[in-house]
Amino acid sequence: MTADPSNGSFALSPGTGSIDTNCTGCNATGAQGTSVEQFGATLAGGGAAAITWSVSGGDANSGPGIITSSGQYTPPSYLTADRVEVVVRARLNSSTSATAVLTVTPGFLQPLTPENVALGANGQVTVTGFLAEAGGEDGISFALSNSATGSTGGQGTLGSTSCQRGTQTFTSCAVTYSAPASVASTGATYVVATVGTSSSKTAAEVLLNTAGVSSNPATHQAQLAAPVQMGSSGGNNIDYDIQGNQIADCCGGTLGSLIQDANNHQYLLSNNHVLARSDQASVGDAITQPGLIDNNCTPNGEGAGTSLVGSLTGWLALSSSATNADAAIAQVAAGGVDPSGGILELGARQADGTLAAAPPGISSTGGKGEAASLALTVAKSGRTTGLTCAAVSAVNLDVNVDYFLDCAETKPYLTKTYTNQLAVSGNQFTDAGDSGSLVIDAGTAEPVGLFFAGGMDASGVSQGVANPVADVLSELSAHVGGGTSYTFVGAADHAVSCLNYGDNTIAVAQARTLSDAEIAHAQQALAQARLLVNPSAGILGVATGKSSDHPGEGAVIVYVDENMAVTAPAMVDGVRTVVIPTNAHAVAFGSAPQTPFETSSAPVLPVAVLSQAVAVKQQVARNLMRENAAFFGVGVGQSLDNPKEAALAIYVDRKHVPAQLPATVDGLRARYIVMDRLHVTRSYAAAVQSKLHCLPHAAAGRPASFDPLNPIRPQAFRLN
Repeated sequence: MTADPSNGSFALSPGTGSIDTNCTGCNATGAQGTSVEQFGATLAGGGAAAITWSVSGGDANSGPGIITSSGQYTPPSYLTADRVEVVVRARLNSSTSATAVLTVTPGFLQPLTPENVALGANGQVTVTGFLAEAGGEDGISFALSNSATGSTGGQGTLGSTSCQRGTQTFTSCAVTYSAPASVASTGATYVVATVGTSSSKTAAEVLLNTAGVSSNPATHQAQLAAPVQMGSSGGNNIDYDIQGNQIADCCGGTLGSLIQDANNHQYLLSNNHVLARSDQASVGDAITQPGLIDNNCTPNGEGAGTSLVGSLTGWLALSSSATNADAAIAQVAAGGVDPSGGILELGARQADGTLAAAPPGISSTGGKGEAASLALTVAKSGRTTGLTCAAVSAVNLDVNVDYFLDCAETKPYLTKTYTNQLAVSGNQFTDAGDSGSLVIDAGTAEPVGLFFAGGMDASGVSQGVANPVADVLSELSAHVGGGTSYTFVGAADHAVSCLNYGDNTIAVAQARTLSDAEIAHAQQALAQARLLVNPSAGILGVATGKSSDHPGEGAVIVYVDENMAVTAPAMVDGVRTVVIPTNAHAVAFGSAPQTPFETSSAPVLPVAVLSQAVAVKQQVARNLMRENAAFFGVGVGQSLDNPKEAALAIYVDRKHVPAQLPATVDGLRARYIVMDRLHVTRSYAAAVQSKLHCLPHAAAGRPASFDPLNPIRPQAFRLN
């Protein structure tokens, strides 16, 4: 096909292009997270043309995709060929039109499975990927790399790739990764997957560790033998969408922990949106392990693969302004759950390298949990990413979270604003399906939070949000338990094997290429910054650099004497400063660092500094979020440009980033986390198709039918 994008009346843009059915790390995305391409038409004399849009061609079975009246094109959700061409036609009137041609290729249905895994020397894991293609000949190419987007480097070896293809199943490919015979130091290696000529790319992170720990999240997704441990897959037995007479989608999350009331009755604790279907459930609903998401959307009673582990008792209504947590409880089924409160992988390393289950710590708080502090190292055991740890990145967080009435996220329910929440930042810390996980102090295993929402930021780092456990327990007591006191079921405090996959925030910010305008701004400010240099006052030198608080923005580096208490301005001539402690020798010989610290070694902020920042946040957060809808969260964190200072942690919708983002707010540094808005049903790590995509079977009591044009997906991927 040949594009004909212009005529004497108007020009169509783009004229040619390519797009993936689903894509990790490429393409623009629409409101539902699907890949999109925006077309526009400009009149010859300037200005927008009033266009009627249409599409043709495409896949013989799944069609050409769709285009809206505003020119936003969405490809079909899957292909039956390795590539197809779609003609986009823009018509001004009955006689004047122009055409563009898009090449559509299959993308990844989901992140690789597993997304993350920890291995010691000689450890092995099979990594699997799924393509949105039924039929065709495309496959997945795997490579080792030192980064999630690279193609070379890395440690260990990959075996040969094996692919399964069929006309009614999505293409899947698998490869076996083998760790090296010796591991000198703990660090990450990536298995990077690509497909054909597509720009789509996704990766699994392998944490090679000297402790010899072997941890694979697949354990958390499997059906466990009774009595089951927490940290495993679970959910409501009727948490699915119906299309016609078929189950078309289903949800699932994590059974987080056990709590008990004053009469020692035990309950499963997870999120409302995991157990209570975002306010749509009924008391007494069956709770299963694993969740439907890990049993091909087959409810208990309609087939094997799940066990009944609880009966829904109550939940904190999302629709109520009196609630400030996303929580629900279910009374445990007799013999169905480990009564000690054991959580997968919270225990000691075993002879084979795996980690035993163990209860959380309760001895120092009497089962009430502890308050989290900024930079506290925390861990969680969840359905999707297993056991991971990271650091508390913001406290006192006000955040908006979107809820939907269906697993496919086509029916918005409400947007709830939470206050005084915890944020946790780190590679692979959480992903969709980890909702409901108990967040614990890694040093004591004491509960600190209930994970309920998250996403991945523009640096590829997981950003999670958790309800403080004190709020969870007190609100359950008030709204569900009729005043009864709830406590966590657990044992003596103990340390947890901390599987930390790192934090790429600073590395990605410093690797980003600055625009010419940003370079010019920083260089212009350097002249004024030189006036600050005064070794006797502790300012040793200045240079141009890059901000980590706002990636992509230029900065002036201010080198200060590491042995003195030096106060440096947050801005010079309208440009951010990066304050780096060092010595005169390093400055003179050009060996001083470019960033002040690594995220794992941030200094602890004094209480007075943190308290002052919280006071500022309390004054400005509501107005910031009200005046600019792009800001969906504001909390208190630590500046990456000057770690001795607190910063407002401002969460920004990546689809609507304002042209100007202030470097300071009321005298406080501002750190921006750019990511998709938080929502809690569909996986935020990858776009997924919207058509039938799990093993089609009839809803209860209805006959099954099969549509050959809707291929079978090995499992559904709608995760809470």
